[in-house]
Amino acid sequence: MSTYLFSLATWAFRRRRLVLGLWLVAAVATVVLSVASGGKTNDNFTIPGTESQQTADLLKAKLPALAGGQTQVVFATHGAVRVTDPGPMAGIEAAVANLAEVPQVASASSPFQANAVSPNGQVALGQVQFTAAPADVKDATLNAVQAAVTPAKAAGVQVEYSGSVYPGWRLAPSELPELIGLVVAFVILLITFGAFVAAGLPILIAVIGVVITLTGVTAIASVVTIASASTTVALMLGLSCGIDYGLFILSRHRNNLLQGRELEESVGLAAGTAGGSVVFAGLTVIIALCGLSVVGIPFLTVMGLAAAAAVGIALLISLTLLPAVLGFAGRKVTRFIDSPLRRGHHEDVAMTAATEPHRTFGAAWARFVVRYRVPTLIGGVALLLLLAVPALSVVLGLPSGSSKPTSDTSRRAYDLTTAAFGPGFNGPLQVVADGVTSPATAQDLATALAKVPGVKAATPAAVTNGVAVIRVVPTTGPSDPATADLVNRLRDNRAVIEGTTGAKVLIGGITASNIDVSAKLSAALPVFLVAVVGLAFILLTFAFRTILVPIKSIIGFLLSVSAAFGMQVALFQWGWGQQVFGITKAETISFLPIIMLAIIFGLSSDYEVFVVSRIKEDYTRTNDARGAVERGTGQAARVVTAAALIMFSIFVAFMFSKDPTIKAIGFSFAAGVFLDAFVVRLTLVPAVMAMVRAKLWYHPQWFAKYVPDPDIEGEKLQHRLAPVEDVTSGRSGR
Repeated sequence: MSTYLFSLATWAFRRRRLVLGLWLVAAVATVVLSVASGGKTNDNFTIPGTESQQTADLLKAKLPALAGGQTQVVFATHGAVRVTDPGPMAGIEAAVANLAEVPQVASASSPFQANAVSPNGQVALGQVQFTAAPADVKDATLNAVQAAVTPAKAAGVQVEYSGSVYPGWRLAPSELPELIGLVVAFVILLITFGAFVAAGLPILIAVIGVVITLTGVTAIASVVTIASASTTVALMLGLSCGIDYGLFILSRHRNNLLQGRELEESVGLAAGTAGGSVVFAGLTVIIALCGLSVVGIPFLTVMGLAAAAAVGIALLISLTLLPAVLGFAGRKVTRFIDSPLRRGHHEDVAMTAATEPHRTFGAAWARFVVRYRVPTLIGGVALLLLLAVPALSVVLGLPSGSSKPTSDTSRRAYDLTTAAFGPGFNGPLQVVADGVTSPATAQDLATALAKVPGVKAATPAAVTNGVAVIRVVPTTGPSDPATADLVNRLRDNRAVIEGTTGAKVLIGGITASNIDVSAKLSAALPVFLVAVVGLAFILLTFAFRTILVPIKSIIGFLLSVSAAFGMQVALFQWGWGQQVFGITKAETISFLPIIMLAIIFGLSSDYEVFVVSRIKEDYTRTNDARGAVERGTGQAARVVTAAALIMFSIFVAFMFSKDPTIKAIGFSFAAGVFLDAFVVRLTLVPAVMAMVRAKLWYHPQWFAKYVPDPDIEGEKLQHRLAPVEDVTSGRSGR
């Protein structure tokens, strides 16, 4: 493989204007397509085959007026004022009348006619039913909803919104996390390379890749339902992987130049050696992300494929566009900056790393780990297990109003409704009965439902075309585990509820849908883990030609992801991060564990490949197992540290988002990357390899005979190229 990568890189180097032009054309084309398509993301999670989805399909077929999105409008007064006072009441009635005239609104119910006024008379609940699904409700419609309630606000009434769709539910994306991440990444690269050009190139190519990915995903969103978290995950991975892959190849290229290689040969050799590790690392991440398709959940499948596309484009760019750009840059990548206080420092550090790697801090750390391998292994494993303890208390759920910050209208609506009516009014269940012949039958079903423990109220909402819709209010909130128990209880006692009515009852609505999504995700987790780990095991076994390396990699991954998940539970679910990070205490997002497994597993395999490939490269050359661990880890430490810090900073930057879901994702990824890179790959892995020694590289003779050698270290390529006999001792670019 190394010779093919060498040929590809040298071709891109020679045809650099063509390669650059093709990638720029691709970027412009996707931007134009994105703007023309008008695609938008949405956060309605549905799973085909679940009862809540069957409920929605039945309504769409027989009662389409109630199949669309819903908004609960909360009207509230304060002090001695009541919503039933003449002024506020008139304002609310006028607002409801205006809401009924808004385009895409099927109906708007008055809280006074529906008897939805709190006992203290200070909160009233109006309901707006849309004709379109939440994702299809236009922004202009939601703006009109806000304008429609002006009479109520003019009467001194506070108005807030919640439901499956409401004004403000689509968060405007912020560019702040990306900007913060890019600035920190540039600083890290500048420290690593000590040269402006070298620091800027990985960021430049990563940004081009991200532009292509995100605009492409936006264009596809016009025809496929894509969750907003999908673009965020794709952005995170596109930036971090794009910068990291460029960093690994560029670092090898600059070392080649400092060792006296010619420019074109240096670029080709860097792609043929470090590029091989990049290919296997990228493929492992892509496999893990595509593995999300195994669970059969549409929004997760799309999320995984979007992120995999981002990584795939980052991989292609690092193997083609980067060599082309390096051709334009020439030897400017070795033109070091001069600090007034420490002149020549950056060049000295770079020359030491290239020509005397045993003198680096990374080499000293590797020697320390190898020397104290047993206590290091015990201490590292104990730390990770301790951090993983909170994961035993995880409670899964999907975002609701209670998980939003108080600046969000849905959170204010949630708090007002809970205080005035009880938490169950924030997430009523939608019970749909098919085969109802009269309103009396619907009332009988409502009476039976009201007797079920955990139900606060059950009232018929509509009876049309043989279908009855009954609104069931639980005694507990939408994210409370007791509500999930109620949904299961209603489904288990379906026959008792139906009685002799002849109707078939289905339990649905947004709360039941969220419960179904969480249950399906939990059930899919083991299947996903086995499928992805199995495929990655095969890939890593093929890459390193031994089964012990992938086994070690998988165990290390399980330790790091468990620790990261435990930290996420402590900060977000237990609320330890409320004061420090401005986190809203809430249940753990139900799809977070599975995407953490996918992404952290893929990224952990990245660092495994980068560290172990350098160790194997040294072992192949010297046949000194323990010495190879010291030297290989030392050579990989600087670049892996920089890569991990870049990923960490990009993920942490997303904690500045207002969306609690994005905050949780960013923190979880950051914790996973930090622990995996520094505790597992640069500490525990060298310790274990130093203990096992040469046995780690054992493979049966038949394996060597029948399985081709991918030459991930580029050994064959380096033998083919004439070695550099004399290392330049001069200093350039000062």
